[in-house]
Amino acid sequence: MRIVVSQSMLFPWVGMLEQVRQSDLFVHYDDVQFSKGSFANRVQIKTAGGRQWMTIPTRNLHLGQRICEVEVAPPEQWAERHLALLARSFGGAPFAGDALRMASDTFAMKHHYLGDIARASLLALCRYFGLLEGRRFIDVGALNIAGSGSKRVLHIVERLGGSEYVTGHGAAGYLDHAHFEQSGVEVRYMQYRSEPYPQLHGVFTPYVSGLDLVANCGPQGYAHICSESIAWREFLHEPA
Repeated sequence: MRIVVSQSMLFPWVGMLEQVRQSDLFVHYDDVQFSKGSFANRVQIKTAGGRQWMTIPTRNLHLGQRICEVEVAPPEQWAERHLALLARSFGGAPFAGDALRMASDTFAMKHHYLGDIARASLLALCRYFGLLEGRRFIDVGALNIAGSGSKRVLHIVERLGGSEYVTGHGAAGYLDHAHFEQSGVEVRYMQYRSEPYPQLHGVFTPYVSGLDLVANCGPQGYAHICSESIAWREFLHEPA
């Protein structure tokens, strides 16, 4: 049983979809503190003039709020502008219509909280590429597990019966790998391949929204969601 625990991200980059593909069970980790610069409400979009941020504005934001508590500004204030940005980015791409419909449908849901719209955007991409099949998605709030940091993540994995925990590179700075190992849970890190695909607007970059993969490759873009994971000792270059 492979577990991935991650904060929801707004139409995330392909690397996040690759984490989903590696998982048997994906945990939406949205009861943690929202921070400025978070990918929960913003993502890079590639344009003829360079990369731009597409950011969903919040309202009534105050210090210490969790992602699942942050309110989203009404879509009437931003959705049209974001769809215009995406239309400029994907103009001429063979599956631009698919990407624009996905974004439009997600924005039209009028989610009240940031965690909800970020989660919906991730699941929309997963549905398009067939990543919903064969795996489960759950909200961490349903587990009622207190704590923070490495200990909490381990308790989540244990509660769900996980034997492997797959994570992105940022976890290397805080995970207690030995504790996971002693508990019988193998930690694995993503080994991102950043597989190039046909992309508009100059030199290829993987660090843009997964909507870009939709627009340029359509359902066949699944072939580019191909990174694997490696054991933590190999990732950190530590002896066995």
